[in-house]
Amino acid sequence: MSAEYKNLTIKDWALEDRPREKMIKRGINSLSDAELLAILINTGTKNESAVAIAQRILLSANSNLNELGKYTLADFTSIKGIGEAKGITIMAALELGRRRKQTEALNRPKIESSSDIIEIFQPQLADLPHEEFWVLFLNRANKVIDQAKITQGGITGTIFDIKLIMKSAIEKLASSIIVCHNHPSGNPKPSEQDIKITQKLKEASQLFEIALLDHIIITDSECYSFADNGIL
Repeated sequence: MSAEYKNLTIKDWALEDRPREKMIKRGINSLSDAELLAILINTGTKNESAVAIAQRILLSANSNLNELGKYTLADFTSIKGIGEAKGITIMAALELGRRRKQTEALNRPKIESSSDIIEIFQPQLADLPHEEFWVLFLNRANKVIDQAKITQGGITGTIFDIKLIMKSAIEKLASSIIVCHNHPSGNPKPSEQDIKITQKLKEASQLFEIALLDHIIITDSECYSFADNGIL
């Protein structure tokens, strides 16, 4: 923890170093993660400033915002100085960040690479404690028609119905599909089951003249593309 913040209330700081005033004077990009979090926390305790509490929260998540994004309300309220209202405020801000990133990605007119797919799905899947299986439906120009969650599973896996995917693709008049699921374990490598299911889905897609363009495995750090690795 930085010595300049420890055991100081925000009123003790120089005016230019208080988070809100600093943002107004220097811009929001001048604020550290702890200072941004302190604005959400709003008030500290008798012995600790909001920034000091924010620093403790970040340290508990190894100073990793992706890790912080996995925190539940119980995780936040277990931290001294964070009650239910403050925990909910922080979680709401993290969720807005996810949704903003997802919206920006979905506004892309065309899918041109695996990185475009990752930009869509990593914000919404990387932090989940369970597996989810999603499908992206595309037209002939590789523009996104729609996306849908097919199934939700447990920590170690999820099972989906290939017929349901094909039914949805046909109803949406999709020319191609991309499937995606997450690995809460953090290991991006496909399992034998992932490979077998992908092959079966590819065979089923070909019967309806719908191309399976890729299967992406999402984690909070690395991601794996079947197409990029020559499996499809």
